[in-house]
Amino acid sequence: MNVTSAYADAPNPDKVALLRSGAHVRRRLAADPRAHKVDTDLAEIWAVADFLNEEECTALIAMIDRTAEPSKVLDHGTKEIWRTSSSGNVDRYDPFVHRLETRIDKLLGIPHLFGETMQGQRYQVGQEFKSHHDFFHPSQSYWQQEGPAGGQRSWTAMIFLNEPEEGGATEFPHLGMGVRPQAGMMLIWNNVKPDGTLNYKTLHTGTPVIKGVKHIITKWYRQNNWLEINTIKE
Repeated sequence: MNVTSAYADAPNPDKVALLRSGAHVRRRLAADPRAHKVDTDLAEIWAVADFLNEEECTALIAMIDRTAEPSKVLDHGTKEIWRTSSSGNVDRYDPFVHRLETRIDKLLGIPHLFGETMQGQRYQVGQEFKSHHDFFHPSQSYWQQEGPAGGQRSWTAMIFLNEPEEGGATEFPHLGMGVRPQAGMMLIWNNVKPDGTLNYKTLHTGTPVIKGVKHIITKWYRQNNWLEINTIKE
């Protein structure tokens, strides 16, 4: 089953905000020599090699291993097991984590308040994340909660922390491309089209790990201020 068929199409409720965000980040990345745009007209994807160094990757892997628990997934209309990894949010108020999040914010030019807390994911042998979108489907019941809580996800920033010996690629089936994990490399993509409408071509999958372990960090950005609504600093 393809996740696209599990959801009824629905208009994005605030495409103007996403159009503006897309244009702003697009200009930032186009002007940054570290960011290399993937050659496709179907989606906006960039790669930044060596965004994190080995020491930073090792520290994040340790954080993930301390907090990881079976991953959750939003209801996609089927009882099929969709995601078999382990995951957990890191402490965004940890000084080390805050520095890394700020670095991502600066690269994209998105206010820190618009970013969700970074989530770490660990995939062991046989584990995967089947085809899915990072944006929220407004036709689904969970949108009643996510809409007021920061709105739609605009951009995704995903960083590979290590390289499993075999498997564990991130593949975009509609684009006919896949990316093998490279430690420290960040993938960035716009979850909507340049006109602000949802881009269903960003469907992607984390393929099963065949040998070794895969660790990644993912940070999602919203169209509105997410932090003030969803977290309270102690």
